Amino acid sequence: IAAGRAYLLVASGDADAVRRALRAFDAAAAADPQLADAPLRAADLFLARYNAPDARAGYEDVLRRWPEHPRALLGMARVLEFSGDPGALAMARRAAVADPRLADAHVAVARLQFDAEAADSALAAARRAVAADRRSLEGWGFVAAVAWARGDSADLRTARRMADSLSTRPVAFYVTLSEAASRQRRYREAEDFAARGVALDSLDVSALGALGNNRLRRGDLAGGRAALERAFAIDPFHLWHKNTLDLLDQMAEFRTLEQGRFVFVGPAREIDVLTPYLAPLLEEAYDALAERYGYRPTTPVRLELFDRHADFSVRTVGLTGLGALGVSFGTTLAMDAPSAREQGTFNWGSTAWHELAHTFTLGLSGHRVPRWFSEGISVLEERRARAGWGATPSPDFLTALRENRLRPVSQLNEGFVRPRDPGEVARSYYLASLVCEMIEEQFGAAVFGQMLRAWGEGLETPQVFARVLREDAAAVDARFSAWLAARFPRGGRVQVAAGDADLAPLLAAVEEARARGDAAAEVQARERVLWVWPYDIAMHEALAESASRAGQPAIAVRERRVVLALGPADALEARFRLAEALRDAGDRTAARREVLRVLEQAPTFARAQGLLLELRATPERP
Repeated sequence: IAAGRAYLLVASGDADAVRRALRAFDAAAAADPQLADAPLRAADLFLARYNAPDARAGYEDVLRRWPEHPRALLGMARVLEFSGDPGALAMARRAAVADPRLADAHVAVARLQFDAEAADSALAAARRAVAADRRSLEGWGFVAAVAWARGDSADLRTARRMADSLSTRPVAFYVTLSEAASRQRRYREAEDFAARGVALDSLDVSALGALGNNRLRRGDLAGGRAALERAFAIDPFHLWHKNTLDLLDQMAEFRTLEQGRFVFVGPAREIDVLTPYLAPLLEEAYDALAERYGYRPTTPVRLELFDRHADFSVRTVGLTGLGALGVSFGTTLAMDAPSAREQGTFNWGSTAWHELAHTFTLGLSGHRVPRWFSEGISVLEERRARAGWGATPSPDFLTALRENRLRPVSQLNEGFVRPRDPGEVARSYYLASLVCEMIEEQFGAAVFGQMLRAWGEGLETPQVFARVLREDAAAVDARFSAWLAARFPRGGRVQVAAGDADLAPLLAAVEEARARGDAAAEVQARERVLWVWPYDIAMHEALAESASRAGQPAIAVRERRVVLALGPADALEARFRLAEALRDAGDRTAARREVLRVLEQAPTFARAQGLLLELRATPERP
């Protein structure tokens, strides 16, 4: 065991040292099967290298022989946390009960409670950690994190003094603070705490990683990359950092398009195909949200698009496997392009609107808004944006309502971070939007801005309810329960609407409009289809035709440009049709430019020759 620990002390940049450490721990376990320390250290090593399956197997093997071994229980709690399993908190508590002197178990409880924005419980667990071991820098880090989140400068100073007294370089204290701040979506402060850690030890991989990742979240790709490269040079086997640096290499080839108040970044095809729709949509969203909340985020807002879901996942959490469609870091947004998902599985327009709404709620609250409220606002704003967008009552939601399995308002965050079943996260998004809908309906439209500003002042949710709604948390729970019962009467029938990414009813609406010869309705119906799947050339061509019939030449031009971006089989024909659309829109200069490009490649193209003659003969419109 001592040999294995020694190998790990020199393992930075040396993969063979890590392998030797693992072999040493395995040899120790073989030499004395009754020694739990050896397999536990091997499992810890696997988890430190993000190998959760082998780590889990190691901890389970120890627990089969020693069912209440506290370190094995703690290891399993960390594996469950890494995997997003809601049983992590219960397992960490079990470890703390098995050995109340195990400070790391109390730290794990504090971290999980802090994730759920349960400040009182997080502080209690952190205080148990430092009572068990006064030298626990992570324990003092969470004492400080709760004090910082609450604006308690006295407790924060006390925790800092303790950390300074324990070590001349208490890097772990500041890394704990940085990670806690990032969990609260307060990325600027997370970057500042990480920078303090790096200032204490410029070779600390955890501090460098926290600094780099939070710079990336704030849109500073160059600064983030620099910090991660320094971390990777010290430990080139850190999977999180390697994945992120590999992604940044790919993103260096992305195209950047500045348009209005937004910067779009993504693979060239995605930029060409998606931004003709996203740019005006997000400008509309920005104006609508700014008017509603009386707040204007700093611009430009950066939106990154990824054509591989694994890349989006790495951009967000450093590892693959994230289930989300988009993320908002404030004024930096990232999301899957529709090509990253199976056709017809999500509405990318609705997702973009949702993420931009987070930019407003995060900014107006100083990134202090609780998750349930920010998500509820975003889903509600989706429903306002377009008919059919946003979450609607699903069979699963109605079943949970009938069986009294929906959480009260005071426990809504738990539904996001510790779901009791696989469907609860999705239900929580819709449920949170209903809470917001009820608050707006009963307290007025201005109430959202008042609540967000109150959180921004550092008030906690019960205090926000008391100041703005003039009710305590229990009263809000009761009010919502009554509102929900009236909205969804047990004996009544509730229509379950089709999802906003369900192609079948959208295509049916297209056919209905086309059959009755209503070109304007057909344009609207086809545009709704494109928000679900924008890569069908035939759909764009048909939309261009219907837009021309409906007297909407600007849409026809847009569609002809997108057809070209998608790489049609007959590119010359597609460019000629673009020239015609530009002529119809009155832009003879652009039309002439396109038809000349056609004739450069096909000088005998008769229709192009005729169009060029027509353009020369027709006077320019004023």
